Amino acid sequence: MVEELNFSDERTAYALLRIVVGVNLMMHGVSRMIAGPGEFAAKLVIQFGHAPLPAWSVWFFGLILPSIEGLFGLLILTGLRTRAALIAASLLIVVLTFGSALLQDWAAAAIQLTYALVYSILIFLHRHNGYSIDSWMEGR
Repeated sequence: MVEELNFSDERTAYALLRIVVGVNLMMHGVSRMIAGPGEFAAKLVIQFGHAPLPAWSVWFFGLILPSIEGLFGLLILTGLRTRAALIAASLLIVVLTFGSALLQDWAAAAIQLTYALVYSILIFLHRHNGYSIDSWMEGR
């Protein structure tokens, strides 16, 4: 009985962390889509004006980033393709950290390290992903 309770606590803790991370990432994307991807992209172009990147690449990235964040966040939130979504979100953090480093925005880079750590923890503890669509589809 004690082992079952601990396992349930581990699954519950994992689900709650996965859900809050999913909501956070999804709302990054949703809020940017509501404000308008073009507006977000234009702000990025201005922000990266002195970075050694072509403006068109920053614009394109700014246009697609909200959709990517929304999709990855929704997948993590619901626990669908959780491991793949967490790995993809981690790779996205690599790209965002690269951009923050180009701007020498070390405060943003530090926050992105926190995201990377949480994604890594969720990947490491993926075996506890019991309350999820993945688990339901596997029949657990």
